[in-house]
Amino acid sequence: MEFFSFDEAYLKRLRERDFPTEQHFVAYFRKLLVIKLRSRLRGSQAVEDIAQETFLRVFKAMSSERGIRQPERLGAFVNSVCNNVLQEFYRSSDHAAPADDDTPEPVDKVLDLDGFLVSKETREQVRKVLAQLPEKDRLLLRAIFLEEKEKDQVCTEFGVDRDYLRVLLHRAKNNFRVFYVKSGAEGPRAPKQ
Repeated sequence: MEFFSFDEAYLKRLRERDFPTEQHFVAYFRKLLVIKLRSRLRGSQAVEDIAQETFLRVFKAMSSERGIRQPERLGAFVNSVCNNVLQEFYRSSDHAAPADDDTPEPVDKVLDLDGFLVSKETREQVRKVLAQLPEKDRLLLRAIFLEEKEKDQVCTEFGVDRDYLRVLLHRAKNNFRVFYVKSGAEGPRAPKQ
């Protein structure tokens, strides 16, 4: 694997959410994270979850005021964030006990856009929130949740692979949550069991 030297211009493009730079960043570090995590974890889903959480935290840190200041240390920063997420994973009691075949699936507490579209008032609120989102996030959420397009089709339209689509979708849903809460709307609720 060829190592990449990060500089201030690269970091600036990342902060500005330059799409090709984000793609390069995710592709570059995904390889390194997968190698690291596969040596420590058995399940591929756990590897994917920890990698996604790592990217989410790194992108969040980049956009904060006190975020990354030394671009040449970006690799070390990503590695340390991954280590923290991995430690949280190990400490999590959910991962300590093996699940039985009879164990019901956990309730998905991820934002359920379909569930929000039940009432006319809520539909209008969702439209207002979507209008406030960056164009890329808005188009992605519409394609996946409102138009219910196949993910492969969305990948083709956005010019990304499935791995990077997960990162974009995760970020778009988080942005939606932030704007939704700021709008004063009631937050999403987990379905009753």
